Amino acid sequence: MSACGAGVAPLMAIHCRMASCLLLNATWEPLVLLPVRRGIQLVLADRAHAVEVRGSVFRSEFMSIEVPIVAALNEYVRIPESMCTPAASRSNVLVRDDNRCGYCGDKAQTIDHIVPTSRGGAARDWRNVIAACHRCNVTVKQDRTPEEAGLSLVRQPFVPTRSDLVLARASQHSELRAWMRRSGFASAA
Repeated sequence: MSACGAGVAPLMAIHCRMASCLLLNATWEPLVLLPVRRGIQLVLADRAHAVEVRGSVFRSEFMSIEVPIVAALNEYVRIPESMCTPAASRSNVLVRDDNRCGYCGDKAQTIDHIVPTSRGGAARDWRNVIAACHRCNVTVKQDRTPEEAGLSLVRQPFVPTRSDLVLARASQHSELRAWMRRSGFASAA
């Protein structure tokens, strides 16, 4: 038995593990990026319907279903207020800033506190953290403010919504990015 279910060829099993499905609420609000396998399960359980399909087909002994890359829930799911603003984690900051350094624009490997925590800056405040490359963060800025280090911000940090981060993560997948452009989602960079 393969990772994607009974009767699936090994190539499809690899495809299912690596591919993603964008799940939308019934109002078409982006909810989460989930594995294709979970998207297929939601469609088969009639909890969601496929909005966009990949072109490949998931086959079992008794049925076949086109693999969804975008699925929408059939019923609206209320998102708790506590989940509306995501945590300012390293991975979320890198996604928000498109893996680009906030000082020079190069590829970012880490995050930097604009006002260092040793100087009273907030540790996990979205407005005080920005993606940074190793050179700007460790070599140039160190434990100083950007003004003291002679740096300026390329872009101002902001507090993203959960939907902003879901769309930013989805835009990293070429199939989802193409669908987002066709559907008019603004974050389809």
